[in-house]
Formats: sequence, C-alpha cells, structure tokens
Amino acid sequence: MRKEYESFIESKRDLCIQNDSFAQAEYSKYDVKKGLRDASGNGVIVGLTEVSQVDGTITVNGEKQEVEGILRYRGYSIEELTQGFLNKRFGFEEVSYLVLFGKLPTVKELEEYMEILNQNRKLPKTFTRDVIMKAASKDVMNAISREVLFLASYDDDALDNSLENVLRQCLYITTVFPMLTVYSYHAYNHYINNQSMYIHNPDPNLSTAENFLRMLRPDKKYTKLEATVLDLALVLHMEHGGGNNSTFTTRVTTSSGSDTYAVIAAAMSSLKGPKHGGANLKVMDMMADIKKHVKDPNDIEALTAYINKILDKEAFDKSGLVYGMGHAIYTKSDPRATVFKSFVKDLAKEKGRLKDFTYYTNIEKIAPGLIMNHKHNNKSVCANVDFYSGFVYDMLDIPKELFTPLFATARIIGWSAHRIEELITSNKILRPAYVNIQGPKEYVPLEKR
Repeated sequence: MRKEYESFIESKRDLCIQNDSFAQAEYSKYDVKKGLRDASGNGVIVGLTEVSQVDGTITVNGEKQEVEGILRYRGYSIEELTQGFLNKRFGFEEVSYLVLFGKLPTVKELEEYMEILNQNRKLPKTFTRDVIMKAASKDVMNAISREVLFLASYDDDALDNSLENVLRQCLYITTVFPMLTVYSYHAYNHYINNQSMYIHNPDPNLSTAENFLRMLRPDKKYTKLEATVLDLALVLHMEHGGGNNSTFTTRVTTSSGSDTYAVIAAAMSSLKGPKHGGANLKVMDMMADIKKHVKDPNDIEALTAYINKILDKEAFDKSGLVYGMGHAIYTKSDPRATVFKSFVKDLAKEKGRLKDFTYYTNIEKIAPGLIMNHKHNNKSVCANVDFYSGFVYDMLDIPKELFTPLFATARIIGWSAHRIEELITSNKILRPAYVNIQGPKEYVPLEKR
C-alpha cells in the first residue's frame, strides 16, 4: 500500500508541474509584478505606514542613487536609538514602546510600561503542563504557533477586535512569548532528545533579554555583555517595514477581520520559512563548510577561490548563493549589520572565538565584489543582519532550534504595530489580483474521458 501511495503522489506531482508552470515571458506579457515586485526588484506600493522606514536608495533629480542603508523606527534612525541606550540600560522595552505607540517614552512612562509587562509575564495555570509539554515538537516554531492559538482558549474576548482589546492581547503575547519560546525548546530537548528539562520562572526585575537567558540556561547565569548583545539583537530584529513577508502576512490576515492570536500564528508561519526568518541558519551551515575547506581565515586567496566555487554552484549546497550577502532593499550597507558588528567582536573576544570572527570579517570584505562579478546588474551587495546574527546566537549558546523563534520574539512588536495600524487606517480586505491565462475548455463526460 505504501508503494502504491508513493507512486500515486509522484505521478500527481508531475501532473501539477505540467499544469501549473508558466514561462517567464508570460509575466512580462501580462505586465504581472511577480512576487509583488517590478522588473527592477522594487516592491509594489500597496499601503502607507508610519511604523518604520527601510531604504537603500534615494531619488535625486528623478534618478535612483544607492546610499548607506536607512532604517528608522517611527522616524528615529536605528543608529541614534541604539546609541541612546547602549551601555546605559537595556533597550528592548524602551524601543518597543516607541514602535507600538509612536513616541519615545518619558522616564515615568517607561517605568509604567515595564511594570505592565512584568505583571503580565505569566502563563495561564497548568498551560505549561497541558499545552507546551503535552505535544513537544522538533519544530519549535510550529509548537509556539500552536501555543499562541491555544492562548485564545483562555481569553474570553479572543474575537474582540476593538483597539483596546487588541492592544491588551498584543502586550500579553509580547510578554509571554519568551516563555513559550524557551519552554517549547526545553520540552523538545527533553521529550525528543532525552535530555534534562528546566522550567525557570521569569524574574520580574529583569529585562526581556536577561529573562530569556535566565530561563534558557540550567544555572540561570549569564554575563552583562551576553545580555547586552541579545538585547541589541532583539531591538535590531524588532521591525523592518510593512513589505517583508511575515509583516505583510500580518496586514493581510488583519484585513480579513481575523483575531490577534490567529494573526500572530499566521505571521509566524510566514517567518519560519528559510527564505525569511531561517536565513541565519543557512549562513551557519555555509560558514561551517567554508571552515572545513579553508583552514586559515587570513588566507584571502583560498577564501576567494572557495567563494567563487560557491557562486559557480560547485560547492556547499550548489545553489550559487553566498548566504547573508545581499538584501532586497539595502545596497551599500545594512544598518542592522553595521550596528550589530560593533558588539560581535567584543563577544567573540569574551568567548574565545576571534578566529571565527576573522572568517566573517574577511568574507564580508571579499564576497560583495565576487557576487557583483557574477551578477547581471549593477546593484551593490552588502552583508545583511543574518550574516552575523547566527554567529552571535551560537556564541550565546542559543541552540539552532531557537534562532528563528528568537527572531519572532523580537518581531512580534513590529507585527503588533502593523496590526494596530491596519485596524485604524484601513477597513478594506487586502485582495491583489491574478491574471487567469487558462482558456475555456469543453467539458467531457466521465465515460468518454
């Protein structure tokens, strides 16, 4: 029976390929913006937002010019925001207030906000046992998505889309999300990997980044630098415009009138794809492969030769891609990577990983030029934030299974802000059009087919 089933699926796969394939010329013929992008790769404009700005070019006298990457949250540059809190306090809570509510908090407002977050940092009674531990999954993102949907069962107003209620739900999911993430990993590690399980309660006196490390580690211990770098990572991944795949999913699902729990679960399903939130895992795999074939990180000639092999589809996964290099919008630089890198070296020094850091810095210098030589357009290439984030998480002893869930822990703020903005500014369901190119067919009765 198994063989028959596999044979049936294989034949139907070929049928799908036969009936669902389009030549690239068809898209041009009907002026279709495939992937909601024009011929130059620019996103089709479908809405307005004040949440954030993401740019890699500016227009001067009608012509586009490449510039150093621009990322602004509610009008404030990411460089200024991070400089405002780094080495003074943890920034996730302060910046999340800005992204959610549109203004920087005063000292009093920030204290009140943090108190609200800390008061809500608790799951429903027996939720950890009955939901998280009940059906552990090796796919932690799937487990968390299920848990977010389950939280709706504990909310008497789950389907109420009034602004006040959605704000309450977004804040609650934000506060418990680190718990869902860490506890889901521990359940997976225990039930599937047969390891010891630790369930530590969060400390209401600690920041989100500190609590994440405290709950993750068996001994609850972490250094100030570790918490600082993780906090910075959360801020940098918090928001990235309305056009990225998971945030657009948030907008689309919100526009249908769906509830907050369903919207966040939908966004998570989008984020978990390797083309979106899972990109840093591919960087880690690629770097491991490079280190296997080039033993000296300072051997520029050998690194150059091997990266060319990757680009020629002769090495690593034969995709021809140097993961962590290039971005849909940024050209000369990704501001998130630039800010992040300033702390990566300090962490590498603390962790005894300076040799690994040298691989990253040298590849960052070499790869853009080599990629440009292999491309058919003149768009500049830079390292994006994924190039360094996996390395940072690895140095923080965060398991690979948590790389994408950690991304979601930060991005839930951006999703919430866009959900709120969509509810306030639009009452139309998002519905792009597809051109049908299948001509009419004459029906043939079953007995004559």
